[in-house]
Amino acid sequence: IPRTLAITDYAELDVSRITGLPPGRRPVRTWVTPESRRDEVYQLLHTELAAGRQAYVIYPLVEESEKVDLRSATEMADHLQAEVFPGYRVALLHGRMKSDAKERVMQAFASGQVHVLVSTTVIEVGVDVPNATLMVIEHAERFGLSQLHQLRGRVGRGAAASACVLMYATGDSGRVSETARERLRAMVETNDGFEIAKRDLDIRGPG
Repeated sequence: IPRTLAITDYAELDVSRITGLPPGRRPVRTWVTPESRRDEVYQLLHTELAAGRQAYVIYPLVEESEKVDLRSATEMADHLQAEVFPGYRVALLHGRMKSDAKERVMQAFASGQVHVLVSTTVIEVGVDVPNATLMVIEHAERFGLSQLHQLRGRVGRGAAASACVLMYATGDSGRVSETARERLRAMVETNDGFEIAKRDLDIRGPG
């Protein structure tokens, strides 16, 4: 935030750096995979759910669009419930929902009644469910680096080992740019928010 940054330079303000994780937490293991290996990712999801854990699956769009060939949260929530995880409860969360509806979904997920939460970036901040140990981000090449880091921060909030899978599109309509590859590479190489911010600055510039 520019004003905050200016204050750190010109005002009488002490600056603290918190560089460690809270006690008992582990770094989130992150890896990148093409969507052609979707079945393996779903198997990993099944393994976590069978162990009593919960998971997030993130999409860039709420609904299908004629302008871009991307999977949407609404479409995939129905598919995952009916075809992939029929034995578990899948719920949908996105920014167009009314506040009380969003709150009901989040309470159900936090209490363990919902096993897989399909969402857009509305869960980027302010969500704390320690039992959620796996996050899958579809079309990860479409997200900014700070967004990816914030999303990944929704897992790894308990003592159990957690993971984040970044799936990218393949095929003629899914060529990944070098800039997107740099973002994904940074996510794999570090969990450090300070380092992520530096990489983001290197990639995007100061604006």
